[in-house]
Amino acid sequence: MSTLTRRTFLKTGLAATAAGAAAGAVGASLPAILPRASAAEPGARTIHLGLVTYMVGAKMDLPTLIATCEKSGMEGVELRSTHGHGVEPNISAERRREVKAMFADTPVRLYALGSACEYHAPDPAVVQKNIDETKRFIDLAADLGCWGVKVRPNALPKEVPEEKTLRQIAEAVRTCAEYAAPRKVNVFVECHGKDTSRPDRMAEIMKLCDHPMACLCWNCNAVDVENGSIRRYFTLCQPWIRHVHIHTLTEKGYPWEELFPLLKAADFRHFTMIETQYKGDDPVAFLKAQRTEWERLVG
Repeated sequence: MSTLTRRTFLKTGLAATAAGAAAGAVGASLPAILPRASAAEPGARTIHLGLVTYMVGAKMDLPTLIATCEKSGMEGVELRSTHGHGVEPNISAERRREVKAMFADTPVRLYALGSACEYHAPDPAVVQKNIDETKRFIDLAADLGCWGVKVRPNALPKEVPEEKTLRQIAEAVRTCAEYAAPRKVNVFVECHGKDTSRPDRMAEIMKLCDHPMACLCWNCNAVDVENGSIRRYFTLCQPWIRHVHIHTLTEKGYPWEELFPLLKAADFRHFTMIETQYKGDDPVAFLKAQRTEWERLVG
């Protein structure tokens, strides 16, 4: 795919002001992120493709990363913390203005900041430290015009009842979402962790959290699959899904042929982002191949 132009993005509405989602859509009860396709663009896609800077892009500085996304047709990016781009909560106000200007000058959207903040620890001080760090990411996201901060559960401590840990995680996420709301930043809770990634547990966290700025990042985990299908678990989590991490689409192992019709049926209007291992020396070619397969799956 040729480099995407700003004109193309404006035509498809990616650079427009976010509009409301239709009743019944994924996240319809939550503040919308991406606008509907323009009425003048029949058939325009409402599902978008981006990149998480995990493996692919992990060592790139920000100009190289943006150029790679442009050349490969990645419409947005999630900047994973600790990676080569250097966009972290400790950057100065001047650097924040520079980063924001860099994204203003490209069609690539800064969709999310990928923190490693987690809230399952039995020690309240550790949980509070992670909440405080999340707030710093939220402030950074607000300064950059970024739409969300990714957080995650990561474990169920064996010495603590499961229900207590799930409630603790939910309460921490709600605290962060309450902080994020006036800053117009979403909290993307990744379906993550050996035990916590199970979709019924993620749905329970979201029910207990019960905040409109807290939503799910569907992570395409093996645990989603029952008898070859993700339909039951996807449907369970659907009301909160506003972000999706996908993996190597050209490899088997996850029912991609089922995922994308489910997203379309749910009127999903947000990003699916590539988060995958990569050891080659031509990231643009790799991402172009993923985009070709993504276009086939989206239809």
